[in-house]
Amino acid sequence: MVKLVYCIRKKPGLSHEAFQKRWLEVHGPLVKRLREVLPMRRYVQSHTIPGEGSDGLRASRGARPAYDGITEVWLDSLDALAPSTDAALDAARQLLEDEAEFIDFADSAVFLTEEHEIF
Repeated sequence: MVKLVYCIRKKPGLSHEAFQKRWLEVHGPLVKRLREVLPMRRYVQSHTIPGEGSDGLRASRGARPAYDGITEVWLDSLDALAPSTDAALDAARQLLEDEAEFIDFADSAVFLTEEHEIF
């Protein structure tokens, strides 16, 4: 399996709370509905917890500001990334259009990974 990892920053002007609500309550159900035509094995949203804990961790490492969240999508193979039917192409378009409503694409990151379980 491969995993698509999407480190997300919200669109400017959108509050952290509004971003998380939109992502969880609108985009999440859309992804769930479209999984019938997209070859996703698993989809997980990890919402950043703001505040002293996250700020302290970041400061202790001299790290950049946190992403607003991370999406992980498990796929059987790299081939699963290429939509193979008209329905899959339409589903991919719907997801992209919805993401454009709340994600700052230029300040986000997306990449593929392969897991190596340590424990």
